[in-house]
Amino acid sequence: MWKPLGAALLGATLLTHAPEVKAAGEADPLMSRSWSFTGIFGRYDQAALQRGLQVFETACATCHGLEFVAFRTLMDLGYTEDEVREFASRFWVEDGPDADGMMFERPADLPDRWPAPWANEVEAALIHGAVPIDLSLITKSRYGGANYVYSLLQGYDDEKTFELDPGNYWNRFYPGNVIGMAPPLFEGLVDFADGTEATVQQMAADVSHFLMWAAEPKLEERKRLGLGVILYTTAMAGIFYAMNRRLWANIKK
Repeated sequence: MWKPLGAALLGATLLTHAPEVKAAGEADPLMSRSWSFTGIFGRYDQAALQRGLQVFETACATCHGLEFVAFRTLMDLGYTEDEVREFASRFWVEDGPDADGMMFERPADLPDRWPAPWANEVEAALIHGAVPIDLSLITKSRYGGANYVYSLLQGYDDEKTFELDPGNYWNRFYPGNVIGMAPPLFEGLVDFADGTEATVQQMAADVSHFLMWAAEPKLEERKRLGLGVILYTTAMAGIFYAMNRRLWANIKK
């Protein structure tokens, strides 16, 4: 009688104390970072946004667009109108029709949105093997937000990539661990205007910060408005409470 009972207890102990084993292809938990824009008083770091723009233009814009970002909004990053206009002119957008009814291309201007780097999805698929996603809302459409981008950009492993088929790359933070995007960052990729050292971690943080702004450019305004509403409702609640006490103070029960 005691032997079966002892075996059952031993089995239960082994099950409850068994080490956790990650399933094959399961993504690792995302890395976390203390972002300046989190919390009720959170604000964007303008220096990080400008560095992130540099990283995006250098490492990301060759494959990805920012469909919902108008060039004029880059002035919110601390640039002048002339600087943004010059930056926008590096890109070409389709316009028209002209007097002859033909579409034509021209340099982008302030009201234009950041274009995709390919003419259409067919061309994109021929060049990249698949259509690269637009990154305007990447931090809103992926679990983890900015931490997702921050982790993904640092999750590559060259040794494990050699075991995969050509065109595939191993990334510990990507679902399934196999991703078709080559590592976009490497040490010293950009020369930051403010002199910050361009490590992979720094560039990943800055471009994640920038993409968070791209997805929610009115975050600071929304938080200021929300804080004002909270203060207003709190003050009004206090006033109404005081009025209520005064009105009923002399009324006998």
